[in-house]
Amino acid sequence: MKLSYYPGCTMKNHAANFEESMLFSMRHLGVDVEELHRWNCCGTVLSLSQDDVMRRLAPIRNLIRVKEANASRVMTACSMCYNTLKRANDSVKADPALLERMNAFMYLEDVSYDGKVDVLHVLEVLRELKSGLQGSVSSSVVKPLKGLRVASYYGCLLVRPRSIAFDNVEDPVLLDELVTALGGEAVDFSHKTECCGAYQTVDKPEIVADRTRQILTAARDQGADMVAVSCPLCAYNLDHRQQVAHRLYPDFQGLPVVYFTQLMALAFGGPEEVLKLDLHHNSPRPVLAEKGLL
Repeated sequence: MKLSYYPGCTMKNHAANFEESMLFSMRHLGVDVEELHRWNCCGTVLSLSQDDVMRRLAPIRNLIRVKEANASRVMTACSMCYNTLKRANDSVKADPALLERMNAFMYLEDVSYDGKVDVLHVLEVLRELKSGLQGSVSSSVVKPLKGLRVASYYGCLLVRPRSIAFDNVEDPVLLDELVTALGGEAVDFSHKTECCGAYQTVDKPEIVADRTRQILTAARDQGADMVAVSCPLCAYNLDHRQQVAHRLYPDFQGLPVVYFTQLMALAFGGPEEVLKLDLHHNSPRPVLAEKGLL
């Protein structure tokens, strides 16, 4: 399988552990990932204003890049990018007049956008492979995550709004099924779709610290060894903001936070340069070593 790939900005710097582990894992599964040429920032957050063409230009321009690559589908791993690209795409598909205005704004582009691109998250691609998670993924495991209890954290952007969700909105299970396919144990996690605090982290880190405390304490109470995420912003808030949470709540006990693709790469035999465990604030090394996985 060959797929066009949109990385987004954060995957190229602060979330290099996300991208490297994802690319390694997809190669291991036989997926040929081809990064788009001349991609730009997705815009980060889809504007909620109805009459806001300018804020939809960035994501739609990236979909033009997909057409330039003679592709009809594009995969992304970042939940924020997925949410923004998918919602912008759906809005122009549903409104021919808006699509016409978008192309008029981007008249210098060699290709006009026709709405005929599908935006996929990596988890959707994994579900498609052969017999899905219990087939292609499970049979590709070389180091099962035996004994590792993982709380899967979906956050907001994979399941909201309902129109772009590819899993059960109230009780998503795809990440949990992935953990099981990798040989780990998926924890029944009560806070799997709670918001991490998002961009409150910029000027009100104490709000994010409180959210971090609640989410990770729930994961610990439910027996998790670590939390798996699919969003760089969630990773930052739940991992790096543990320091603020410790200062505000001295009794708080943190947990390691990893990207789901790092768990995949680990189970697929990925080396240290792929896992990049040194990028974590709360290192997952002790837990992984205890389980005999390092």
